[in-house]
Formats: sequence, C-alpha cells, structure tokens
Amino acid sequence: MEHRSDLQEMPMRADARKNYEHLLAVARAVITEHGADASLRDIARKAEVGLATLYRHFPTRDALLEALLHATLAELTQKAGELESSSAPDEALVSWSREGVAFVKSFSGVVDLMAAAIADPESALHTSCVSLRSAGTRLLLRAQAEGMARADIDGTDLFALIGAVGWIGDQPSFARRAAHLFDIVASAILTNPSSNGIRER
Repeated sequence: MEHRSDLQEMPMRADARKNYEHLLAVARAVITEHGADASLRDIARKAEVGLATLYRHFPTRDALLEALLHATLAELTQKAGELESSSAPDEALVSWSREGVAFVKSFSGVVDLMAAAIADPESALHTSCVSLRSAGTRLLLRAQAEGMARADIDGTDLFALIGAVGWIGDQPSFARRAAHLFDIVASAILTNPSSNGIRER
C-alpha cells in the first residue's frame, strides 16, 4: 500500500513545492515546540492554510512526520553503514546508538509514534523505522560475532533501548542524568565496555 502523497511522488510545480516546503517548515517549528502529538489544526493555522490543504499534502500525522523525519532517519541508516566499515564493532555500536538517542531526544513524543509505526505496516513511518532498526541490528550482530556484545539481545531490543534512553533524556527531571544512563545501558550491552570509550564512573 502506498502511503506518500502523489504530490511527494511526482514532480511539483514551483508554487506547489514552495507551499509544501512552507508547510514542512511550520510543522517542524510547531512539533519542535510542542512535540510529535502537536495539533495538526494548529500547524495549518500557523501556516495560514486550511486544514484540508494540510491533509492534501499529508493525509495522516504519520505521513507528515515521515516527511519531516525521512532525511534524518536516512542519515542515521547511512551512518550505520559508514561506522560498520570504519570503526571497531563495539565502538561502532555505541557511537551509532548515541546518535540514535540524540535524534529521539530532539523530537519530543516521537518514541511512541515510532514504536507504533514499526509494528504497523500501514503506517507511513513503518519503512523508515524498519530500515533504522535493520541498520542497528547489523551493527549489533557484528559486535556479537566478535564477542563484544551480549548474545541475548536482538535488534528489536536495541531499538527499544535507544527509544527508552531518548525518552528519559526528554524528561526535565531526568535530563541531567541522560548521558550517565546511556553509559549504563551501553555497558550492559557490551561484554568489555571499558575498551570502547564509555566513561567510567
């Protein structure tokens, strides 16, 4: 089933592209301020368009978020491949996981949506989330093959842990502890955490 709008799949006229980019810019600002569950009506109002216009470009909240997050998710997926070929398995896994946590923290509320999307093939975010999980799985398997990561976790566990630590970092009462908690989680995943740059406490 196709989830992205025809306007996204076919070349746009210059005015349509301008309107599309304007909607995305406003949506990014609103979602950054209010989180991933921000009102679509508020986004349309601040963009000075009707709600029907917003839905014409982005028929669902997931479709809007997929458009906003697609580039970042693709960069994270690509980053995994770069680390796989340039860094030791344990260092690559920790470095990529840290970047994943930073991404989750930058979009308040995105954890709930990604967790739902990865289990829902009909979601516009599903493909990007599955690709991201697969990228992390490859790094995890590489570290496990070298005996550098515990063998009793899989890519789904890693995806969940990144989301959980990112969510913690987004909570004001825990934000100052986020880096420390990431190190604890990373140390629990690796079999020899002292060798890969995790700060010792």
